[in-house]
Amino acid sequence: MAKIKFGTDGWRAVIAEDFTFTNLERVSQATADYWKANPIPGTEQKVIIGYDRRFLSNEFGHRVAEVFAGNGYQVVLTSEPTPTPAVSFAVKEQKAIGGVMITASHNPPAFNGFKLKSHFGGPAEPVVCQAVESFLDRNPVQTQDLNAAIKAGKAVIKNIRPAHYKAIKGLVDFKLIAKSKLRFAHEALFGVGAGCFNELLAGTTCKVTTLNGAHDPLFGGINPEPIAKNYVRSAAYLKKHPHDICLVTDGDADRVGGMDGRGNYLSTHQLICLLLHHFVVNRKGRGRVVKALTTTSMMDKMCAAYGLELVETGVGFKYICAEMLKGNVLLGAEESGGIGFPGHVPERDGILAGLMLLELLATEKVSINKLVANLEKQFGPHRYGRIDTHFPLEKRAALMDYCAKNPPAKLLSSPLAEIKTYDGVKFVAKDGSWLMLRGSGTEPILRIYAEAKSDMAAQKLLKLGVQLTHRV
Repeated sequence: MAKIKFGTDGWRAVIAEDFTFTNLERVSQATADYWKANPIPGTEQKVIIGYDRRFLSNEFGHRVAEVFAGNGYQVVLTSEPTPTPAVSFAVKEQKAIGGVMITASHNPPAFNGFKLKSHFGGPAEPVVCQAVESFLDRNPVQTQDLNAAIKAGKAVIKNIRPAHYKAIKGLVDFKLIAKSKLRFAHEALFGVGAGCFNELLAGTTCKVTTLNGAHDPLFGGINPEPIAKNYVRSAAYLKKHPHDICLVTDGDADRVGGMDGRGNYLSTHQLICLLLHHFVVNRKGRGRVVKALTTTSMMDKMCAAYGLELVETGVGFKYICAEMLKGNVLLGAEESGGIGFPGHVPERDGILAGLMLLELLATEKVSINKLVANLEKQFGPHRYGRIDTHFPLEKRAALMDYCAKNPPAKLLSSPLAEIKTYDGVKFVAKDGSWLMLRGSGTEPILRIYAEAKSDMAAQKLLKLGVQLTHRV
């Protein structure tokens, strides 16, 4: 039997290799057993199950529903591929004990995955995921045919998107967006976000152009991740057909990326900082700001200038979610484009993030490039780079140990100021530039991150990171 291990965000594996119906039944049964053994006051024995557009995702979702029905749970199964944040919202809104999302997010097309959602509408805590692992194979798998479960009133197939749309419309100044006449493109990366903005903004003065919205389990030959190399086709289109902005969502639409209206790349860090600016300056918001430690240090400077408390966490939105559950969080953000908002579920939501960016443009009535330039004028240029390199899992611990014990004396020309080792190893220089090495939680990949004042300097830091990997 394959070993099922939860990573940074759920269990992911290659379809037909380890991600099989048999293993999916095992992990579903373990989850059903865990929730039965750990009831949560105020929740119902109900599970929300959603799925993305990957190969066999709908069939996998049906099988998960049959396992939960077989274990006596009320089951709500989405009627179509659905964004992860809509599933998370439904869990909280319907007082379900939890949810399951069948998705591998941004992984290559050969992968699929099983994301667990807790009753509060956010990613399951690490301790819950470990507990579910401990329940694997304790009991034989119990299933009930889905049609029989529907007839017995134990399962329903339902479109849960409208409730999510209503909720996120209520969190923005939708009237302002509706009359803004914004022309924006949405690069859906062949994921479940396709069509969401068209539906949300139907009947408004906004013009939405959806790019790469077809249902293609091979994602047009890319990985559905909001990074520059995946924007080539849409960037070429935007050069010929300018818009005000292009929003990008990943495979399961819980993360956001972007381009300006002419196809020039906007980093997730720039978008996060623009939203932080919007929440403080235009919305007059206050509260704690939470960021994963791979996120731009411009956030640190902004929080210092605005007098806001900044909390730094490990990588994985579950850590940001834990802070959001404590309350008084203005914004929670991670490098990958996952952003959590106050008044909503403690979950990243790429669709809501897109609406917030539209609200910013409708409020300030200047171009996205001018907004970015204004931030850089105030807080200095921040240029970011990342390399994902294959690295043997068995050598990872030795590499982290080496880096922590043999730090460089300086990064480029700036002396080293700090080393952080609570999630990978991060070197921070006195001038604010930084270099970080960290293993992926879901793949045998080492990620090398860097930020400096120029693209050239960031690339030099990445090279230094690569050199460090050769020393083990």
